[in-house]
Amino acid sequence: MRSLIAAIDLGTTKVACIVGERIANKIKIIGYSQAPSKGIARGEVVNIQNVLDSITPVIHSVENGIGAKINQVFVGIAGQNIRCAATSNQTTRNDPDQIITKEEIDKFTNSMYNTFVQNGEKVLHVIPQCYNIDDFMGISDPVGMSGQQINASFKLFIGRNNSASLSKNVITRAGMELKGIILEPIASAKAVVSPDEAELGVAILDIGGGTSDLLIIQDNIIRHAAVIPFGGNSVTEDIKMGCGITSKDAEAMKVQFGSCCPDYAQQKKIIIPGVGGRGNKEIGIPALSRIIAARMIEIFEAIGYEIEKSGYKNMLKGGLVLTGGGARMQNIAQLATRVTGLEAKVAYPQERIAADSLPEVLSPENSTAVGLILAGFEIMDREKTVYQSVTPINYEFFGEKEEDKKPDDDNAEKPKEKKKLFKNLLNIFNTEKIFNQDNQA
Repeated sequence: MRSLIAAIDLGTTKVACIVGERIANKIKIIGYSQAPSKGIARGEVVNIQNVLDSITPVIHSVENGIGAKINQVFVGIAGQNIRCAATSNQTTRNDPDQIITKEEIDKFTNSMYNTFVQNGEKVLHVIPQCYNIDDFMGISDPVGMSGQQINASFKLFIGRNNSASLSKNVITRAGMELKGIILEPIASAKAVVSPDEAELGVAILDIGGGTSDLLIIQDNIIRHAAVIPFGGNSVTEDIKMGCGITSKDAEAMKVQFGSCCPDYAQQKKIIIPGVGGRGNKEIGIPALSRIIAARMIEIFEAIGYEIEKSGYKNMLKGGLVLTGGGARMQNIAQLATRVTGLEAKVAYPQERIAADSLPEVLSPENSTAVGLILAGFEIMDREKTVYQSVTPINYEFFGEKEEDKKPDDDNAEKPKEKKKLFKNLLNIFNTEKIFNQDNQA
């Protein structure tokens, strides 16, 4: 049986559907499609019908490409209302001489999902930071130890309950089952952060259309998360207002000529066609760069504040990793380093991704989508099962021949039964037997 995971990325600027298959120890992306999003603002679903209108053709495109209907998906969640909180808990064991098991720790950790939060919120993720087992302090993995008292520190990632409900509503109305909701910064980190970076300490910044999501990992443990309510769309809006042009022209200029460092900008001018019979407009690339830099400096200053607040700035030897669609602007790593003081780089999905995956997914704007696939496989492995993520509709394309298709259990014997019944009818109306029976009578 093929091991497949499907996911939906509901972003502010685009929606995407993606399917990955595990082959050996790598994940091969076998299906992907995207389209401009509608009905999503700053990472949160606002209008269910508009989101459905955006995602439905994307899903059908992927299904046609892989020859299978998608049944189950993972979905990412973000938005400016995501927050991180520190808490702790303790428990007393009945038998201190018994070995602490993984099931015991999992039950203890899962109980934190019931932590009291503000009205309208829910705990999305619980990340253990460290454990104290009696007199042993700062334990990262207590499984296999013994003791009476377990004290643990946790980081809770909290979001609006309504956001999760709306995302689930979209998936259900699209005819699929929601297997899980994953915090988007966590998903992005799985796609772009190497094991060495996670151990040394690294900050990941996913610059999306509506928000910029920060995640800090140190010693392989997620330590802090924050959401900055500005992203690539904020830059586009600044260009639109500053240059007096349409949103479409502003986005095109940002993508094609946008630079985050005016010092490195080309000394050229861009000609924008006039609107309503007006003359063409000339905009200098250095002026464009200054507009972009002003907004990106604001974002990086906010990120620097969050990194300082986390208390881990001096431990981030892996520096700052930039990803997401907004990370494709020229010279963005140089500006990030200048503002935050951390060595920055732009990253794209590559961790555990097979080289023969669809090439279009190997770009920064698809880090979240690919990360959702990786997270889905990890969850499936923890549950020790295989999800029925898809149902083949084109068996030859999907690696099976039509005649090899396993019949439905309830109907498997029906063709044989019909053949046997027909044979019996022929026997009943066989002339020789009828006459023999008549003669015997």
